[in-house]
Amino acid sequence: MILYGRNPVREALRAGRRQIDQVWATERLVAREPWLSQAGARITSAHEIERRADSPDHQGVCAEAGGYPYVSGAELLMPSDPFIVALDELQDPQNLGAIARSAECAGVGGLVLCERRAPADAFTTAGVTAAVVKASAGAVEHLRVARVRNMADFLGQAKAAGAWCYGADGAGETAYDAPDYTGAVVLVMGAEGTGLRPRVAKACDALVALPLRGCTESLNASAAAAVLMYEILQRRCAA
Repeated sequence: MILYGRNPVREALRAGRRQIDQVWATERLVAREPWLSQAGARITSAHEIERRADSPDHQGVCAEAGGYPYVSGAELLMPSDPFIVALDELQDPQNLGAIARSAECAGVGGLVLCERRAPADAFTTAGVTAAVVKASAGAVEHLRVARVRNMADFLGQAKAAGAWCYGADGAGETAYDAPDYTGAVVLVMGAEGTGLRPRVAKACDALVALPLRGCTESLNASAAAAVLMYEILQRRCAA
């Protein structure tokens, strides 16, 4: 995987969770950022970096890195009273990156993603790609992420482990600030446009809704996730 962008490359090096084989940077950026010299960055042109990154959004640096170090869903459930965010077939890499950034800032214990569907299907769910790392400003390098084959089954395992599962649904009958959110919690966010799948929604203990006071029908998935994560964080800190 070729990571690109100042924060993604720097955070991958800081986290130390995957091997970084080589870093390339422009002479101007190396002169301004001492950590690039420490990383042994090779000086090259912006054109060459764009070619390697396959993106104009490289900010003068890219790096060849090993694959993303996913963990298992069971591993996320091991700590006492974990706070986990599960994403049910989220597809947009920008949304995934933004949610990962908010989750890491809020101290979430990990993200759960659905495994990618076969190419013949109508869509593929988002995984941790270079674009996702860039959208998260490198935060995903510090966050544990699991992929599961079946989200409803994972929620069943979480409930068996003592967790309460709350699904975000605009039509939910529970106000977002009604639960106390203490103990083990899984916040479940649905896909863009379609929301939670019926079986996943049924597997939740409650469906929580955010109030909408304006004319717009819904919040962006990453914005809604950020609001809910910080509400949960506030409740847990006050307990």
